[in-house]
Amino acid sequence: MAPTLADPFNDSSALIDFVINQGNGVKGLSEPGLKALPKQYVQPLEERVCMTNIVPQGSIPIIDMSNWEDPNLAKSICDVASEWGFFQIVNHDVPVEVLENVKYATYNFFRLPAEVKNKYSKEHSSSNNEALEWKDYLSLFYVSEEEASALWHSICREQVLDYMKKSKVVIKQLLQVLMKGLNVNEIDEAKESLLMGSMRTNLNYYPKCPNPELTVGVGRHSDVSTLTILLQDEIGGLFVRGNKGDDWIHVPPIKGSLVINVGDALQIMSNGRYRSAEHRVVANGSKNRISVPIFVNPRPVDMIGPLPELVANGEKPIYKQVLYSDYVKHFFRKAHDGKKTVEFAEL
Repeated sequence: MAPTLADPFNDSSALIDFVINQGNGVKGLSEPGLKALPKQYVQPLEERVCMTNIVPQGSIPIIDMSNWEDPNLAKSICDVASEWGFFQIVNHDVPVEVLENVKYATYNFFRLPAEVKNKYSKEHSSSNNEALEWKDYLSLFYVSEEEASALWHSICREQVLDYMKKSKVVIKQLLQVLMKGLNVNEIDEAKESLLMGSMRTNLNYYPKCPNPELTVGVGRHSDVSTLTILLQDEIGGLFVRGNKGDDWIHVPPIKGSLVINVGDALQIMSNGRYRSAEHRVVANGSKNRISVPIFVNPRPVDMIGPLPELVANGEKPIYKQVLYSDYVKHFFRKAHDGKKTVEFAEL
């Protein structure tokens, strides 16, 4: 049972117990009609979203994938990966019903009783963050269909597997184009494994928040992936850092679209030619929001660094070779702090 609203979790251990150990999540805090944000979620001033830094009419590039053979399409993808690191794709090969099904499955999972959700959610340690983020999530690591059948909840298993399977076609298309843009013309088995040997899907749930201006759904960060493919609902709230320093651009929801962003692993492997983009999610005072990212990663045992083809062409490496699992550990060891993780791999 939630502590009374008159005393909203002054004791951090009571909050951690309720949210994490009992599996109620932030959703369990939000639903009884919480009147004030618990102090553990109040972000430092510099991490709150300042609306004066939002670019009102700004938009990230939108790429129409319908004419896959068009050479201009490949150039557009490589250009936005270099300049922005963030774009939306429309008319891609993932059917709209597959996207709608996985959205419904996400809502259905978070409607389950706390004790059921708790069995499937890994313990979310919050000790590294100065302030907690206003979000619940379920992480699903894909190993095989057999393991998914054994470990994933039936309420979302088939829908997530279908979403991953159909998205894989688009992921391969994008990686093929991005590699060609680096003059890496063949993706053999070893290269494919390096680029996309490990995949994870998150079901993210951002409950409505009593004081959205004081907290964040997710703090500013870049992903550690090769690529991230994100499905968002119609609510909105994802912002990407623009090219002019401290401006932030909203990523408007477009029905049937997928948001693609370059992760740190691809920035490192491309020797900085493609860039990962800093992004964040704001909290919402009136609506619940969901999103479903697929993180396309190297395997934990892989060494990542500038691709040998680039270095062989005489390009000076700006990153060293690092063990991917070490890189990921470094990311999770600290609070979200923009793009500082990349420094771990710099020469």
